[in-house]
Amino acid sequence: MKTLIHLNINRNSYEIAVEPSWILTDVLRDKLGLIGTKKGCGTGNCGACTVLLDGKPVSSCLLLAIDARDKEITTIEGLARNGKLHPLQESFVKHGAFQCGYCTPGAILAAKALLDVNRHPTEADVREALVGNLCRCTGYTRIVQAVLAASELS
Repeated sequence: MKTLIHLNINRNSYEIAVEPSWILTDVLRDKLGLIGTKKGCGTGNCGACTVLLDGKPVSSCLLLAIDARDKEITTIEGLARNGKLHPLQESFVKHGAFQCGYCTPGAILAAKALLDVNRHPTEADVREALVGNLCRCTGYTRIVQAVLAASELS
């Protein structure tokens, strides 16, 4: 039996009827068309599905959509404003911090959560913040460089 819930996503309000077992990843991608959130392992181990929930990174594949109601959800689509990329997104582009791009949205959101609480992290801080985001292509060096460079912009 579906339940009508209110979701705050990327500064927009949505009313959606969800089944109690629906996970947030599927609602974002399949019901709302926010396909920047990637479906990876489905077990919370890869970070591809990372979104921010009230500013904290969470694996949306482990979160029931009903448990996200009335919270602030940020997906990768919510970072750019007025057609301008977020500084982290720009830094990822500038530093070539992606190859296939599958992990990129989750890594950027995990990095944003870090920079929101620590404007000038060390390399170790960045690596710790990204520990839940697996990348099979880049080797992480450029990702870390991009986050550190973005932190210098403030």
